[in-house]
Amino acid sequence: QVQVVESGGGLVQPGGSLRLSCEASGITEEYYGIGWFRQAPGKEREAVSCLTNSDGTRWYADSVKDRFTISRDASNNTVYLQLNALKPEDTAVYYCAVHIGANAHAMAYLINPTYWGQGTQVTVSP
Repeated sequence: QVQVVESGGGLVQPGGSLRLSCEASGITEEYYGIGWFRQAPGKEREAVSCLTNSDGTRWYADSVKDRFTISRDASNNTVYLQLNALKPEDTAVYYCAVHIGANAHAMAYLINPTYWGQGTQVTVSP
């Protein structure tokens, strides 16, 4: 049984940083995509950054390139999202998702990846 658990959200001032963690357990396949999505109040969910587990290929939304970095620690099945130079428009609930058989690019455009975490709130405010 696949489980996805996020942590690391919080309140930060504009220009600040946060690191989100996503621990994915119970995955037996090697080839899958794991990614971060976010949803702000009144807005549609959007993909932020995704990674292909088998080769580490990364995808980023244009709005976060050069500010956010996705990385992984295979030893503990954890993927991280480092958020730097945060802006108020980055405020959202951030979700981690997993989809078996998808690469990073495909993951970003999936309507509904299979496995989701519960989400973690990121609030950027003075």
